[in-house]
Amino acid sequence: MRMRRSWALLLTGALALVLAGCTGLPTTGPVNAGLPIGEEEEIADPTPIAQGPMPGADPEDIVGGFLEASVTPAGDWETAQEFLTDEFADEWEPQAGVAIDESVSSRLFDVDVDPEDETATETMVGVQLQQVASVDTAGAYTASTGTSKRAFRLVRPEGGEWRIAEAPPGIVLDAASLEQVYRRYNLQYFDQSWSHLVPDVRWFPRRPSMATTITRALISGEPSEWLAPAVRTAFAEEIALAGDAVPVDSSQVAAVSLNRAALSATPVALARMRTQLEASLSGLGVSEVRFTVDGTPLEADTVSFPQPAIDGLLVLGQESFGMAVGDELKPIPALTAQIAKIQEPIAAIDVALDGSMAAVQMAAGAVFAVRDGATDRLDARAGLIAPSLDAFGFTWTVPRGDPSAVEAWDGEVVRHPVAQAWPEASSISHLRLSSDGARVAAVVTAGSQRHLVVAAVVRGEGGVPERLGDVREVMRLNDPAQGLAWMGTDSVVLLSNASDPVLITHVIGGPATFSTAPAGAKSLSGGKNNAAIRVLTSDGVVYAQRGSSWQESVVGARVLGTRAGY
Repeated sequence: MRMRRSWALLLTGALALVLAGCTGLPTTGPVNAGLPIGEEEEIADPTPIAQGPMPGADPEDIVGGFLEASVTPAGDWETAQEFLTDEFADEWEPQAGVAIDESVSSRLFDVDVDPEDETATETMVGVQLQQVASVDTAGAYTASTGTSKRAFRLVRPEGGEWRIAEAPPGIVLDAASLEQVYRRYNLQYFDQSWSHLVPDVRWFPRRPSMATTITRALISGEPSEWLAPAVRTAFAEEIALAGDAVPVDSSQVAAVSLNRAALSATPVALARMRTQLEASLSGLGVSEVRFTVDGTPLEADTVSFPQPAIDGLLVLGQESFGMAVGDELKPIPALTAQIAKIQEPIAAIDVALDGSMAAVQMAAGAVFAVRDGATDRLDARAGLIAPSLDAFGFTWTVPRGDPSAVEAWDGEVVRHPVAQAWPEASSISHLRLSSDGARVAAVVTAGSQRHLVVAAVVRGEGGVPERLGDVREVMRLNDPAQGLAWMGTDSVVLLSNASDPVLITHVIGGPATFSTAPAGAKSLSGGKNNAAIRVLTSDGVVYAQRGSSWQESVVGARVLGTRAGY
């Protein structure tokens, strides 16, 4: 095998715009994200434009150029199709999936014909990739590690050029190009109680018809297999998208034509359908969805969700516990006075979003439920990790050395064992419930390897957690974790306990990003976005991230409080 030589790509920078596949009117004007665009939404982000095959290109050149043409999805990857024979171009399925390799330079090529042999008419080219992830036909991203091989058969007619006659379905992208060619969207489902929206991250090629792609994926598709036990959709199986497009007008209103089965939907179901779809299309700037059947409007309301009462930085200072506002700690009415009565050293505080209670862990390890006028012991098992409250008021506890012994405690101090928790793990260091209560993230050890994992939460009557779904690995960790939190609804943030602390932000169903954390970092709290992330250091300073730097937010903190779901 040999390392492939550098291939030419023509990058158009900010002027590049993919227009192929548009099902509405062409767009005009400058390329600016969020601008109204008439009948179809515009993909404002530029995508690279690949170069077609050069005259006289040898087999390795053809395969290399074909792989690099994956960065240009215009016209259903029409540039990539130029490297194929006419017959195979009609058969090739570029949207069958994406293999994501580490980088272009890591690809190894093996050609079984001498490039100087002008009489050769057929050859095989093998390509070895350092694969780091894949995206399937439904747009679901899965991390993977190791090498993968792809084989290509090429033919050359007498006096003609080499072209690919057989190739695996799908395309190949290096990790750096994924977000240039594909864009991340959240398909929104309801949890089992119909009280929260739960995102399911998908990746779709950047193209002008994204509203149609997302709508069809939500109405006719299925939630990811690992998430499915915890979610449901308001779109009944018989309801389908009618027509070929979902036009979006200049007011960012999406017109969604449904088949006649939608006429049987109840007002409650229609409200949930509209809520799901509007939330799923919000990443495109869509502000409203309007349903029609046979051109007649189908009236639908939306579902409203309660807003959290506690939405700020929580700190246990030298004298009291509260919400940091400037240089002061604002008391939390139901909790501050009660927490002040605790005489033991406190190690962790997780506060319900409505501020009605807190799960408090003492430095000695026991976990208590603190409410206005009451402090009740929940769990005193040895070796407990920090507790996590969920959206239904349950406090989750688990011993570090017994990951399968997860328990959820209700408001009446009743214990509910959670079955099928981390069956392969030997230890657990962190556990956090998402804000919708449908997912749980954890840092576990299996064998000698640490893993960041997630699982669906399957609940029974009254929201009681009954079991976890199948474990999905998010990433493998080289170092112990100092902290784990949710950021927004679709990402987790992990504080790695390396010699130089690192903050790892990982989309659940996407790649990770890494940034430097403050020196001496020992815990963190999450929030709705990156700006809400806080890190506490060993000298009692709470830092907030501002761009690529960290700024002091609070000094003299003993414990950095967290909020349920973050």
